[in-house]
Amino acid sequence: MANPVMRTAIGNYGYTKDLKNGTTTSSRFEMDHVIVDSILTVFRSMVREMNYDVAEMALSTYLCARDHGKAMTAIPIFLVRSFYHGSITCSVRSGITKPGDLAGRKIGTRAYTVTPSVWARGILQTAYGLDLDSVTWVLSGDEHVAEYVPPANVVSSPNDDLNAMLLSGEIDAAIGAGPSDSPHIVPLFPDAVGSDTDWFKQTGIYPISHMIVVKDEHLKSNPWLPGELISMFQAAKKPYLEQLHSGAPQSPADQTLMSLSSIVGDDPLPYGIESSRKALDTFMQFNYDQKVIQKQVTTDEVFAW
Repeated sequence: MANPVMRTAIGNYGYTKDLKNGTTTSSRFEMDHVIVDSILTVFRSMVREMNYDVAEMALSTYLCARDHGKAMTAIPIFLVRSFYHGSITCSVRSGITKPGDLAGRKIGTRAYTVTPSVWARGILQTAYGLDLDSVTWVLSGDEHVAEYVPPANVVSSPNDDLNAMLLSGEIDAAIGAGPSDSPHIVPLFPDAVGSDTDWFKQTGIYPISHMIVVKDEHLKSNPWLPGELISMFQAAKKPYLEQLHSGAPQSPADQTLMSLSSIVGDDPLPYGIESSRKALDTFMQFNYDQKVIQKQVTTDEVFAW
């Protein structure tokens, strides 16, 4: 019998290169890699049309999709991680200088259920005491999961540019607006790396942004698949980490991972449940508390390995 072929959509990273170029393969199944120009289109296509067998997926998008009955399950292969103090910016004219000043304000974000926003809101609430219900959340885009209905304090804007919304005064602050040259837009946390480091030391939480999902039908017919995928991704990551720490010239993406290593240790991309259980458990709670999901779930319920 021929090996099953899995239509696969994952991003172009140094640590997935050996998977995508065929250096790392499996004797049990084949990956049919789809050309990926924007990973965001993969998320949307997967949760709306289930277009792939194996796909990279943002963690909160997955939880929201699962909450709406999408037949996919996560595998603990964590392809993108980040810290989020640096993602929060504010308008100078708003007078915001500290997290407490965000109460009662309008904060922009691309969508309510996007992973960076869930993490940033959770950090603002748990580490800085912000009442999230006091904020009006202003969206510059729509949700990947079309069925999702946000809380009453979430509104949509016709403007799709968060920095423009900051400059016009439509919003007072933003999560994930991206770089701006304007002197009228400033970070909420001037020393974001220091704030990230302090938060990590206090909590031990290393936030997860993207991981892998597989269609449930394949997990039912191939119960060995989660373990095989983890082994393959680990094998592809190994030479990349060796290169990363070798002193060889680095790309901007490499430099970003090295900056994460300076906070969390030599492996900025740990896979598997146990090394990330606290981060996962915390994020599940954030999603429930913020009404991204209606039913509370546990890490063990939503991951296969």
